[in-house]
This record gives sequence, structure tokens and C-alpha cells, in this order.
Amino acid sequence: MPPFVGQLPRTAGFVIGIQVMLEVLHAQYGMYVWPCAVVLAQYLWFHRRSLPGKAVLEIGAGVSLPGILAAKCGAKVILSDNSELPHCLDICRQSCQLNHLSQVQVVGLTWGHITKDLLSLPPQDIILASDVFFEPEDFESILATVYFLMQRNPKVQFWSTYQVRSADWSLEGLLYKWDMKCVHVPLKSFEANKENIAGSTLPGRHTIEMLVVSLSKNSF
Repeated sequence: MPPFVGQLPRTAGFVIGIQVMLEVLHAQYGMYVWPCAVVLAQYLWFHRRSLPGKAVLEIGAGVSLPGILAAKCGAKVILSDNSELPHCLDICRQSCQLNHLSQVQVVGLTWGHITKDLLSLPPQDIILASDVFFEPEDFESILATVYFLMQRNPKVQFWSTYQVRSADWSLEGLLYKWDMKCVHVPLKSFEANKENIAGSTLPGRHTIEMLVVSLSKNSF
């Protein structure tokens, strides 16, 4: 299982190299670097100056490219994946080891379940998710978990990249139900409107959306 090695573009003499574990496409979706992960990493890179010291949680992390980058940029990162899929959690840990990030914590969280691990999480500033909206039956469980975390810090933002797979799928109704609002960030605004990012072959020709979700004013 060779590592994926990516290097973000040099800016003002600053460059970051990242390695994450790769597998062939697996029945457990977390074992693959999806196009959305590279787009979200690009968004983090463009906001890297705001990351040092921030509490950042990546959900459905898998190979953890966005979370690893956030940690490299100085954020206090926790990586999480399904507590019922220990192999996914092992991949998170291996990505941390490859990048010498012993301070990054890995926890098991199952969307929609209020568990001891979820309750023990500290308040977060940013929640990351790349392509977690893969199966429509999981959409509400994901947002319910995010909503619970937002109660710890009403100013937290949920940064998520979403691959458009069906015109019939929408988050709008669920966001309204859970008192959230969403801003669609144009990919061009952070130079992600291209097929190849950071020397990779991703995201290719897939249609990716960058979402910034927060609590609506009515929830404060």
C-alpha cells in the first residue's frame, strides 16, 4: 500500500509535503483519496494563515489528507472515522505516522450516534469533511452529528466538499431542518477550478462543490 505524496504550491518560499496511505478502491470508502479531498486541502491551503492554534476535527477522515494538512499548518487536529470500521481508524493513524504528527488524536465516531467519544470531544473551531455525503441515507446522520458539535461552539464552521453525483440529491431541506445555513464557495476563488491540483491527477473532471456550513442566526 504505497503512500500518496503531494506537495502544495510554493507561496512566499513556503512549501508543505504530505504523505497519506493509499489503497486500491475498497468496499470501505475511506481507503481511497477521493477528488473532494484534494479540493478541500486546497481550500485549507488558501486559509492556512488562519489555522494555527485552531481546534479542527475531520469526520469520515479515512486517509485524512485535509486533516493532515491542517495539522501541518499548525491546527490542533483530531481525526475521526466510523468506530465500527477499525481499518479506517488504522489508516488515519498511519497517515499521522507518515507525516510525523504524533500529537494528532484519532477517535472513532459513528454518524448519528451520541457516544462517549463524541461527548468527550472539546469544542471545535472547524469541522472538516470531504465527500462524506456519498450515500443519501447517511446525510441526516452526518448533519445531526455536526449539529451536536456546533452546540459546543455556535461559531464553528463546517467545511465540506461534495461531489455532485445526482441532480436529485440535495442538502437544502436537511440544512433547514437542522437550523443551518450554507455558503457555496466558488472553486475559482481558491484556484481549485482545474483538473490537477498540487501535482496530483485530482480532482479530474468531477463536479465538486465547496460548502461552508454554519448555524443559522435563529439558532444562536
